[in-house]
This record gives sequence, structure tokens and C-alpha cells, in this order.
Amino acid sequence: MTIVSFILFLAFAGALTWFIVRKQDVGSNTGFFLAGRSLTYPLIAASLLLTNLSTEQMVGLNGSAFRQGLCVMAWEVVAVVSLVAMAWFFLPKFLKSGVTTVPEYLELRYGKSTGTIANAIFLFFYVFLLLPLILYTGAVALKQILDFQTLLPGLSDTAILWIAIWLIGLMGCAYSLFGGLRTCAVLDTINGIGLLIGGFMIVFFALSKVSAINGGELSLMQSLSEVKNAHADMFNTFGRPKSEVPFGTLFTGVLIINMFYWCTNQQIIQRTFGAKGLAEGQKGVLLCGLLKLLGPLYLVLPGMIAFYFACKGLLDLDMNSSALAYGKLVTFVLPNWLAGFFGAVLIGAVLSSFNGALNSSCTLFSIGFYKGLINPQAEDKKVVRSGRIFGLIIAVLCMCGAPLLANTSSIFDYLQKTNGIYNIPLFAIIVVGMLTKFVPKMAANVALFVGVVLIAFLTFGDPATVQKVTGGMNIYHVDTIVFLILVAIMGIWSFVAPRKEAFVQQDAKAVDMTPWKFSWVAGGLLLVLVGLIYASFADFSALKDNDTEPVPYHWELIATDIANKEMTALEIDETEQGIIITEIKASIDEFDKSDKKPADTAVTRKIVYQTIGKHYAKANGISDAHLEAFNKLVEREAAKSAKEADDIKAATEPAIKKFFKAVIEGIEESAEAVKKDTEKAAGDAKKDAEKAADDAKKEGEGALDSVNKGVEGVSNGVGQALGGAVDSVSQGIQGTLDGISNTFNNR
Repeated sequence: MTIVSFILFLAFAGALTWFIVRKQDVGSNTGFFLAGRSLTYPLIAASLLLTNLSTEQMVGLNGSAFRQGLCVMAWEVVAVVSLVAMAWFFLPKFLKSGVTTVPEYLELRYGKSTGTIANAIFLFFYVFLLLPLILYTGAVALKQILDFQTLLPGLSDTAILWIAIWLIGLMGCAYSLFGGLRTCAVLDTINGIGLLIGGFMIVFFALSKVSAINGGELSLMQSLSEVKNAHADMFNTFGRPKSEVPFGTLFTGVLIINMFYWCTNQQIIQRTFGAKGLAEGQKGVLLCGLLKLLGPLYLVLPGMIAFYFACKGLLDLDMNSSALAYGKLVTFVLPNWLAGFFGAVLIGAVLSSFNGALNSSCTLFSIGFYKGLINPQAEDKKVVRSGRIFGLIIAVLCMCGAPLLANTSSIFDYLQKTNGIYNIPLFAIIVVGMLTKFVPKMAANVALFVGVVLIAFLTFGDPATVQKVTGGMNIYHVDTIVFLILVAIMGIWSFVAPRKEAFVQQDAKAVDMTPWKFSWVAGGLLLVLVGLIYASFADFSALKDNDTEPVPYHWELIATDIANKEMTALEIDETEQGIIITEIKASIDEFDKSDKKPADTAVTRKIVYQTIGKHYAKANGISDAHLEAFNKLVEREAAKSAKEADDIKAATEPAIKKFFKAVIEGIEESAEAVKKDTEKAAGDAKKDAEKAADDAKKEGEGALDSVNKGVEGVSNGVGQALGGAVDSVSQGIQGTLDGISNTFNNR
């Protein structure tokens, strides 16, 4: 049923797209690359939304929400501010110039070399970073959703990955290379409707499951309140100083990155270049902003609900498997007959991202390199043909290269970090170019070079050196400083060696430049909504919390994870497990509410071990002496590990049973040693006494003195023997505790 619903939805989307665009012009530059400048606002909004959304984002952002809570919604909500800036400021300037690409605008503003450099930067990162990553993450999701291992028995995991990558790649090529921008925009709209339905469907079924495990009588809003009440700290829009998105970064690096992405990134804004007029473009951009406000409901809330289920023991997740949170939640709550539909929706999002990046790559090559440098006099058909050939070549290369990402996770981290290298420099020269008239070409070129080198150093340089240079400052604040440095370089240059003539932007008359009369009102309302969303869930106390990493509510999950492993190993029954978990959570809450700092890993483990140890000792008749020795061992190791950096990883294997066994055996071995040493001392003393008496009798004189000496020898012998026995006991117990200590530390 899953594969049937998957194929049906993809077939429906493809057939409807063909029917709508079957008569379009794809032979001219404008027709192929800009959809004939005929896109209306619904198509623009949906295409912007879907080009942005991919499997990586749905899985990654929900995984971040699992770890960090509501504060990670910044990537969705702050994007609305950027989209308002796009509608008000950036889009009018781009459309007035009549350009097809961002580098083309930079060429008009600065000169040929600046446009060419920007073109090369965009193409390099799209071809070698963005496209392979989209294919790989999409293929991983596809093979999991459709369960290719069952559909294709006998094939290795690697072979299945190759099949999934080529399936997505070939479908993307069919839409992007043969249909052009309008085909991609129409398909995005269809998939966008499906995505919204599918995303909200997951939230609906997840909250319904919350109701089911609480008696089945809760409404959706009551279920949401249950999740919030259980983990109130998660529902805070203000990120802590050590969180992934600290609140202060919303006004620095996070804002700048969003501004680049939504206002100057060719892959995204090419859809707006195809608008039939400024008014349609502004409406499309602002409608996308309104839809982005809904993003946290299906990109953040599911991750938080998955955390709720994990704390209940219903999902096998811990702090190190947050990337699996969304997939496991979908499997847990979604009926089987809807899995195929949801899989098709996810793949539709992947296709939209792949199509957008591939179409933009073709456009950058054809307009920037083929027509700009190789064949300036080329007719439109040759330009379009060059784009299709280039697109096919890089698509095949990416489909061959994408499986290599499975070899090591470090490549994925490398790709993620590298994106920032070109964002800041390109955004800096675009903003300065739009706001000034006298900054020359050389200033922009130098700023590009300096920016790329600086951020590459900060991203991949020696960590110790980078730490000294930045002083441990948050990377988003560092990005902002780099941005300001680049702006300062260009500003100073314009005073020292300005361009000879002021830049004056000419109206290319490519589209109707009449603005939408409600653009300022609509944009203002969106900004107000952003503020209200943040204010509604704001907790200012988080801004002062500089010691808690991770945030406090994580300790409950960490404790539950450790406790479940320990209680399973000890074979404690479910009823008793529930009592113990409740007791552990109460102890952690009590500790957090005290004047001490919030619970860390050492405190959490101490509470878990001692609580379970108490119940285990009672159930198995373990003496108070043994329990006391166990608790002292745990106490000592907790104090020792508290001085070190906390590690949020839960214990990898059970320890309590092993600890009790070592303590009991150590004490029993020491007691046996005492008994043996005492018996030996008594025997030796008796022999000495008998020998002394015999000697006294034989000699016949000094008997009394000999006896006295014998008695004294007995006394000394017994004392020495007992002293040695006590030392043996002390050394035995100390050695036992030290051995257990090493085991505890290695965990």
C-alpha cells in the first residue's frame, strides 16, 4: 500500500504539471530561465517555499528542536524579516535592472570581473556542495520510507543508495532540464500543497497519540498543553547563551545569513526574477513570509513532541540520536496507508530543492559563462542548449559523487560548514553596491577575496588559533564582524579611490515596476506577527543562564535513558521501574530548584545509581554495610567527575550490578583475609609459648623470667599479626574501591 500511494501521488503531480505547462515557451532565454517573466504570486510563493525546504531541513530542524526546544524556530521566523526586506528593498532593484542572475546585477553595478568571480563562486558551491548533499539526504529518506530492503531483497545497502540517488536525479533532470523554470514552479506549487497537508498531518497524529496515552479524552489543544506542561522549558523562544541559536545572534549572524539566503541567493530568488511584474513579485514574496510563520508547526513542534515521547519511553531516542527523532516520530504515529503519500511529499520537497539548484546552475553557466564569455553573440536557442548540456553533465557527476557522502560523516559536516564561506562576502558586496554609488570594482573584488579567506580560516583553521583570535565568541557574532570589516574596506576604498562616475541604475523596462499598494502594510503586519510570536513564548531568565549546557530539561531524558538500561540489566519489574523513574525525576527537580547549580551529568548519574541501588539492595537482601559502601563509591566518583567537562552521553552499558558485585566481593575477600591472618597469628603465638615453657623447664632456673618473656612474645606476636591483618583489610578495601573507581571513570 505504501509504494502504491507513493507512485500515485508522484504520477498525479507530474501529469498535472505537464497539463498546465504543455504550451509554454522553453526555447528562449526568458522562457526557459525565467518562465517568460509570467509567474504569478501563488507560484512564486510556493516555489520559494519548496525550493528552501528539503529532507535535510525537515530532519535537521526537528532534530535541533528535540535537543534545544522552540528557540531553533529562529531559522523559520527570522526568515520572515528577510522576506519583508526582499519585497521592500532588494526585489525592486533586481527587477528594475532586468537581470537573470545575481552575478549579472553585480556586473552591471561593478564590472565584468566582479560578475565573473561571483558567478564562479555560486557555481562552485552549487555543483560541488549543494547538489550532492540534496541528492544524498533525499535518497537516504527515500530508501527508509519505501523500505527498499524489503522491495529489493538481496541488494546491499550501498546498491540501494545508488538506486535511490539516480531515481531522484533522473526525475529532477526531467523537470528542470526539459521544462525550465515554469515547470519547476508549477510542480513546486503542487508539492507545496501536499507538503502542508503532510506536515500538519504528522502534527495531528502526534497530538492524537499524546491524547491516546493519556486516556484518549484530550483535545488537540489539551494534548499540546500536556506536552508543554511536561517540558515547559522547551517552549521558550529565547535561546540560552550556549544553545545552538542564542537570542543575541538573531540580530547579528542569524539575520545576515537569512538576508543572504532570501534576498541574494540565486537558487532561491531566481523565482522572483520570473515575476510578471513588481506587484506580483512582492505579493509572492510576502505570501511566502506568511507561510514561513507556519513553519515551526511542522518543522519544530514534531521534534518537541518526539522528546515528550522519548521521556515517556515510547521512542528509543537519546541526546545522541536526535537526527532520528523526526523519522521515528513519523513511523510511530502515521498509519501505514498514509506512509506512501507522506514519502511522496518528502521526495517532492527534495525534487524542488534539486530542481531549483540545478536550474540556477544552468542559468549561471549559460548567462554568465557561455553567453558572457564563450559566445557573446549566441542565439537564445544555443544559450538554452548550452544550459541543458551543462545541467546534464553536472547532474550525472553529482549522481556519481553523492554516494561518497555515505563513507564518513565528516564530509557532511564539512559541507555544512563550507556554506558560510561564500554567504557573507557576496552579501556584503551586494548590499554595499545597492546602497552606494562610488564604491569601485576593485574594492568589491578585494572584499570578496578577503571575506572568503577570513571565513575559511575561521571555519577550518587550527582550533586553538581561532579560539585566540575570536576569544571564544559565538560564530554568528564572528560572521557579523567579518561582514562589517568587508563593508569598512569598501567604504574606505570609496573615499580613497572612488569610481570616476556615480553608478546610476537604469530601468531595463523588462517588467511593470508598479509596486503592490499594500506591500508596506502587509510587510509591517508580518513583522508585528514575528514580534508577537517571540513575545508569546519568551522567558527572559534564559538570557542569564550561562552555566547550563545542555538546557535543564535534558537531564530528565538523560536520567531516564541511564535508568532504563540499568533496570533492564537488573531485571526490575515494570511496576517497580515506574516508581523508581518517578523518584529519580523528583530528585532531579528538587536539585534544580535548590540553590546549587542545575543538575549536570555527574549529579544525574549519582541520583540514578543511588536511587536504583537503594531499591535493588532492598529487593535482594543486600546489607546496609554493602549499600553504604556502594553509595560512598558513587558519591566519590560523582564529586571527581563534576570537576571535569560534562559529557551528555548516557552510560553505554549497565554498571550498578557490577559495582555491587565488586563491593561485596571486595569486602568479603578482605574479611576472609582478616580471619586467616588472625588464625595464623594465634597459632604462632601458641607455638612460641610452648617453646618458652619447655626451655624454662629444661634449664631449671630463670623459669619465671622465661615465662614472662614467653607471655610478652605471645602478646607481641598477636599484636603484630592483628596489625598486619588490619593493614591487609584496609589495603584490600582501598584496592577494591580504586578498581571500581577506574571502571566508573571510563564510563
